[in-house]
Amino acid sequence: MRKTLLKYLFLLFLQVLFPVALHSQFRPGAFDNLTDSETVRALKGHVGTIASTMMEGRAAGSEGERLAAEYVTGVFRSYGIDVLSGEDGDLFGICQEGGDTLRSRNVCAFIEGTDKSLSDRYIVIGARMDNLGTGTLTVDGETVERIRYGANGNASGLAMLLEVGRLLKTNNMMLRRSVLLVAFGASRKGMVGSWYFLNRSFSDVANIDAMINLDMLGTGPESFYAYTCSNADMNAILESLSGGLHPILPKLTSSEPYPSDHRAFYDKGIPSVFFTSGEYPEHDTDRDTPSIIDFPSMERKLEYIYSYSVALANGPKPIFNPSEHARSLSATKGVIPFYDCDVKPSFYGSADPKFFLQKWVYTYMKYPKEAVEQGIQGRVLVSFVIDENGKVCDVTALKSSDPLLEAEAVRIISGSPDWKPGKVDGQKVKSGMSLYVDFRLEKNTGRKRKK
Repeated sequence: MRKTLLKYLFLLFLQVLFPVALHSQFRPGAFDNLTDSETVRALKGHVGTIASTMMEGRAAGSEGERLAAEYVTGVFRSYGIDVLSGEDGDLFGICQEGGDTLRSRNVCAFIEGTDKSLSDRYIVIGARMDNLGTGTLTVDGETVERIRYGANGNASGLAMLLEVGRLLKTNNMMLRRSVLLVAFGASRKGMVGSWYFLNRSFSDVANIDAMINLDMLGTGPESFYAYTCSNADMNAILESLSGGLHPILPKLTSSEPYPSDHRAFYDKGIPSVFFTSGEYPEHDTDRDTPSIIDFPSMERKLEYIYSYSVALANGPKPIFNPSEHARSLSATKGVIPFYDCDVKPSFYGSADPKFFLQKWVYTYMKYPKEAVEQGIQGRVLVSFVIDENGKVCDVTALKSSDPLLEAEAVRIISGSPDWKPGKVDGQKVKSGMSLYVDFRLEKNTGRKRKK
């Protein structure tokens, strides 16, 4: 009791002598950061700076956007990452009504791959840099200006871009392909920055094998989505990582959570994955501040996105299938992608494509005799349609390691028994899907491996 009283009197004495210092030192939460990991502290620093009052919401073409570009450039360089854009970023103009030109910019950095046969191929990891800037509100009859800080939209995605860049640079000897890290300006002006990068700025677009888009990733672990437009190869990476030790896994969604810069890459025929938390209550308001960000959750998402980036940089080139990447295009042809169906097609009661492979394809597939004799094995990516009556039709091999394997994969899927058709809005529809058929031989036996 006496010790407690003496401690109280001592603190009271200090407060009288040093009221300001004491308030600063002992304010609630003053020591919260002491338990943060190094990554969480870095994420907090990035989001706090990018979403600060000084940057005034980073409207496209504003001084705030320029400051954000300067900050991103400086962080990349501090991490030892080569920056390809100039001191002011990669500048471009946007014509406005009245003839004025808005000047925006991208920031592009580069990590070189180590495989001589793949180092001139690229994956792009991007995040939008701009937000809405300031806006006016009427409060108690008075017009007041508010900053749309954009902490989650999209300081969170930029912070992820910087930190995944740090991790990739630290472990760059693991990368076969080269990586381009791009902060896109004027994204809120119709994805102009990503369009400019693909159509004016970067001359090697034909060598971009895939893209990862990071936008709005600061909310809790229950909100973590991956959108691929049902691309089979991009989904295969998600599936391969699902069996790992990641503390958080994204939910694969067939509906685009939010329009963002991945769209410009789809238009160029580049397979893309969009990682996002989706929209949230504070979106596009002055309440979108760092206080709403779940930084420990961001750290866990970062671990997953890093693993996906490494897998994408080192794996086979994803194949772009237009029928998977444009629902509107598919709908005009009367075919709905498998993952976009409200009720997915099912084979003998199961909507899992693995079930179809195990129960039909691998049970009745005949390994071509000539392929066995020559020791040929590999994978065939097959696209097909399940019509309104459940019939399999329009079977096409999109990617094949050998014509012999391709012919057998097309044959066995073409002979599939009827499915239960998919439905959209309660109506039966034609639905399209793609899957890999694997051909493997037992080592040293010349016989096919049992599935």
